[in-house]
Amino acid sequence: MKRVAIDADKTASFDVDPQRGFTPLCPNELPVQGGDEIAAELNAQAAYARLRLVSKDCHPAEAPWVAEDAAEIMQPVDGDYPDLDIKWPPHCVVGTEGNRLIPGLPEESAYDLVIEKGMNPLMHPYGACFQDLQENHSTGAIEWLRQQGIDTLLLGGLATDYCVKTTGLQLLKAGFRVILNLAGCRGVAEETSRQAVEDLKVAGAEIIFSSEELA
Repeated sequence: MKRVAIDADKTASFDVDPQRGFTPLCPNELPVQGGDEIAAELNAQAAYARLRLVSKDCHPAEAPWVAEDAAEIMQPVDGDYPDLDIKWPPHCVVGTEGNRLIPGLPEESAYDLVIEKGMNPLMHPYGACFQDLQENHSTGAIEWLRQQGIDTLLLGGLATDYCVKTTGLQLLKAGFRVILNLAGCRGVAEETSRQAVEDLKVAGAEIIFSSEELA
């Protein structure tokens, strides 16, 4: 097996939105098949890093992007909302079960940084580095990583084809080395997940199948 060399002292492990609202544990939200099965792999990759951070969707219960019925899901948001694109079911609402991290992960207090995004009802970001689709309002993740002397990110979470992909692209654009751990991810759909991995690869990300490839 070919090993991917990293300097642990300059590496952070990034758990992107590994929340119950994106798993079958909350079937009425946005359940991703197998989304509740990635904790062990995220914990394994974190052993290769000096720091560990996690991002969370922290949505309000009501917003223009909230679909009122199944027919509205993934349809465009009506109105002049530059930081909204399509409608989704309510998910990861603050104070609900869906907002919590999946079983098997550390308590939030054990992470070196917790990033909360999506609180503004007029913004529905995917990436963990910005609060808006235009990428004008930082979550502070990029700045914090730079302050900590981090140059490499081990990336996993939910879902491969949305928040993980966008976060990876944002980090690459900011000049970080990104290593995507496929065993630590699950996607909404096979085709879009495969395209997400390809997009990340083209942008410069390194792809591994599990943390066992790290050295």
